[in-house]
Amino acid sequence: LRWGKRIKDQFDSLDKHTQWGIDFLERYAKFVKERIEIEQNYAKQLRNLVKKYCPKRSSKDEEPSYKFTSCIAFFNILNELNDYAGQREVVAEEMAHRVYGELMRYAHDLKTERKMHLQEGRKAQQYLDMCWKQMDNSKKKFERECREAEKAQQSYERLDNDTNATKADVEKAKQQLNLRTHMADENKNEYAAQLQNFNGEQHKHFYVVIPQIYKQLQEMDERRTLKLSECYRGFADSERKVIPIISKCLEGMILAAKSVDERRDSQMVVDSFKSGFEPPGDFPFEDYSQHIYRTISDGTISASKQESGKVDAKTTVGKAKGKLWLFGKKPKPQSPPLTPTSLFTSSTPNGSQFLTFSIEPVHYCMNEIKTGKPRIPSFRSLKRGWSVKMGPALEDFSHLPPEQRRKKLQQRIDELNRELQKESDQKDALNKMKDVYEKNPQMGDPGSLQPKLAETMNNIDRLRMEIHKNEAWLSEVEGKTGGRGDRRHSSDINHLVTQGRESPEGSYTDDANQEVRGPPQQHGHHGEFDDEFEDDDPLPAIGHCKAIYPFDGHNEGTLAMKEGEVLYIIEEDKGDGWTRARRQNGEEGYVPTSYIDVTLEKNSKGS
Repeated sequence: LRWGKRIKDQFDSLDKHTQWGIDFLERYAKFVKERIEIEQNYAKQLRNLVKKYCPKRSSKDEEPSYKFTSCIAFFNILNELNDYAGQREVVAEEMAHRVYGELMRYAHDLKTERKMHLQEGRKAQQYLDMCWKQMDNSKKKFERECREAEKAQQSYERLDNDTNATKADVEKAKQQLNLRTHMADENKNEYAAQLQNFNGEQHKHFYVVIPQIYKQLQEMDERRTLKLSECYRGFADSERKVIPIISKCLEGMILAAKSVDERRDSQMVVDSFKSGFEPPGDFPFEDYSQHIYRTISDGTISASKQESGKVDAKTTVGKAKGKLWLFGKKPKPQSPPLTPTSLFTSSTPNGSQFLTFSIEPVHYCMNEIKTGKPRIPSFRSLKRGWSVKMGPALEDFSHLPPEQRRKKLQQRIDELNRELQKESDQKDALNKMKDVYEKNPQMGDPGSLQPKLAETMNNIDRLRMEIHKNEAWLSEVEGKTGGRGDRRHSSDINHLVTQGRESPEGSYTDDANQEVRGPPQQHGHHGEFDDEFEDDDPLPAIGHCKAIYPFDGHNEGTLAMKEGEVLYIIEEDKGDGWTRARRQNGEEGYVPTSYIDVTLEKNSKGS
């Protein structure tokens, strides 16, 4: 019994140990599951990060920045980071399939196997207990029958020795003794059989059944330990397999960093924001002292001033007229500049010159430079700029500098060509479908495609017209840019620059005879200030036009006209879609070029 109790205690211990092994297996599986969730969340966050900082192709304002090598390198790094996130997902999938899934399946099988072994052990123990109870019952019954037989024998002997007992009582006691003795013998045989059977089952139980069950539980626990070892290895292999690809991703990031070219980016910035405008020229020196000191010496300083002023004034004015000024108004030289000869030389009565220094003119000029006010742009220039801003939408980008305008027009032409290609492909597809419908009427009605074909053809015609119009504008811009470069080259050689005149968008014309007006004489400071607000002299008419459509002319700087009205043209369209015209009553303004029929006079440029 003590041995059986010890065996039972050991069986319960093995029950607890195997349960602990399965719990540990499930705990490791939970650890792997949480690691998988971390990898998945990490990969998801990396992908969201890449998506957040990836360029949005819909944003046209940021598209030029994609050309910079620094931006391209950053986008390559984002792509490599996206691949890196994909490898983290691969790690998570590998762990989920090879480690976590295998652990969960094995834990389920392990529980089933453990339950079966424990049930077998409990059944063997129950069968042994049953055999022991049967043997114990037969033993107790045999013991009880033996005591009854002893009592029957004692009763028989007492009656047999009693002289007063009758013969019948003696015979009855003898029969009772024989019956008890027989039953005791039968119980003895039963007890011997049950004892033999129990001993056999007990031997089998402790030397065959239980050792076999324990061995099976031991093998199960060893397999569990081996499975944990395999899962540990698979856990590490899942990470090790992606290391080469992750290394390539990191190498790609390093290559992207090395591909950054600061000089190329700087040159792209220069090319992108190059306007094509000429830099403004030098401001001429305006001498206000010639009228004050003209009467000091008629034969010395004044004569030298006049001689030098004739040459310098022409050169200064010629250089100033060829430049495009910031506010559209060219500074008007008022008098010959003060030359070093007029300041530092003097003449003797006999005609010889000697070096001297006139302090008062220099002091006066310095005061004028310190107290001088900046030139104020004329109303005509402001009016032209305002009319462009408040007028119709400038689809030809005439409000931009020439170089920027050329780039915008080229970009629009490329987009229109792509749209035209799409429409052409759609037209070809519709024609093929129409042919199929005509050959196989059961597939569809060819007439149902006619509206779509007509719409596609209209779109193609519209796109071709738009492309032609934008190409015309582009040719005009490129022609102006080339002409302006030729003029700049010619001015550098001959030191003579033609006088330009602004158009509404700030461009200029090379017509030198349209604004040939001499500089007005200045008498003090008020003349200069008032001249800035004076309107220019009326320009000569270079042709006439007839209004095809009516124009309201609500915006400032524009001229209203009625259909069929005849106007004088005083300035041609410079590519911005506006022509400057004048009524017979002298009212001037800008009208849309597409609203009028223009007729230029012959030799209008020289009139």
